[in-house]
Amino acid sequence: MLFLCLAFLNHKFRLARMIPRYAQQAVHDALARQAAVALIGPRRVGKTTLARTIADRSGAVYLDLEASTDRAKLADARLFLAEHENRLVVLDEIHRAPGLLPELRGLIDDGRHGRREGRFLMIGSASMALLPQAEESLAGRIAQVGLGPLDVHDVAEASAPTSTLWVRGGFPDSLLAPSDDASVVLRRELIQTCLERDVPKFSGRRIPALTLERLWTMLAHSQGQLLNASKLAGSLAVSSPTVSAYIDLLANLLLVRRLPPLQVDVRKRLVKSPKVYVRDSGIVHALLGIVSHDDLIGHPIAGASWEGFVIENLLVRMPGGIKASFYGTRSGAEMDLVLEFPEGGGTWAIGAKLGLVPKITRGFQSALEDIAPTSAFVVYSGSERYPLAANVEVIGLRELAAMVAGGG
Repeated sequence: MLFLCLAFLNHKFRLARMIPRYAQQAVHDALARQAAVALIGPRRVGKTTLARTIADRSGAVYLDLEASTDRAKLADARLFLAEHENRLVVLDEIHRAPGLLPELRGLIDDGRHGRREGRFLMIGSASMALLPQAEESLAGRIAQVGLGPLDVHDVAEASAPTSTLWVRGGFPDSLLAPSDDASVVLRRELIQTCLERDVPKFSGRRIPALTLERLWTMLAHSQGQLLNASKLAGSLAVSSPTVSAYIDLLANLLLVRRLPPLQVDVRKRLVKSPKVYVRDSGIVHALLGIVSHDDLIGHPIAGASWEGFVIENLLVRMPGGIKASFYGTRSGAEMDLVLEFPEGGGTWAIGAKLGLVPKITRGFQSALEDIAPTSAFVVYSGSERYPLAANVEVIGLRELAAMVAGGG
């Protein structure tokens, strides 16, 4: 039995390494133009695997700051790192050594041989906004590259169906698990690890894990709905500012996304609150006790889950400069996603409709009239592309995601 388990784990590891990650080229490009690069993403999305791949191919020095032996090497950080001035240094779990950042700045600025690009690759499980001194110490010297869970492009490379990605989410261990039951167990363990390890580490104060888990579950139940901090606060018996702070933390841990409303002058009462999404669909389902595709299709959350899944897959590789929002009015006009492209690139209006026979709703049509986008799409569960109405196309998620990633 042990042999079989180890064989399976090795197989999973090989599969995870075989799936090409778009962030690898982004990291190489960032290292070519900046002295330091921060590779950020939630726990267990494959950041360390990617960093080790880059380190192995470039002959870099790799330091795992979770390991006491590697932290000890940096007791005199300037002395140790100066010895490797001409090599890339990978610093995994950089949040374990926030005091190192001023030293990195000094080494970058004092390079004896004039090398400023490609000095340091830092790996973190949260936004750099949670790392003290990051913006001040490395301003103008650091680029950020995000690595999220596996997306529709990644699973296409691995020949995995989109439906499996939707149900299980994109965390590699969950997606590659031998069964739906095993997958959901892994996601529940990930949720507990985030609550018990990441929250205390990054929050800077004691937050009851049970309270935050209840909030996270409430957000899953209300996937894609307008943020109502007062209502959430009443259910949790805490204040509205406390709820807002907790959501800020989950957003900075890259577990929750707040999508802002589009602000346009249409002389209508616009929705002004952001929408909130739990970013990984598999985490949504684990929080709600949904295990299989059959369970999901019969659940009231299915449509909202598909909407969040579509939005996350479209935004995860979106180039910089594109503005993402949603549109809503008090009279019922609604568009799930609006993308505004820079330099006169136009505006896309996007609706997400679960199923193989999508229809245009009255709210969708009203939003089209208000926004007057250059292109409009309905993303459905199929893969064919065809016109649905005047200036509206039905399209598969994978195709539209590729178009967005290409900048339109």
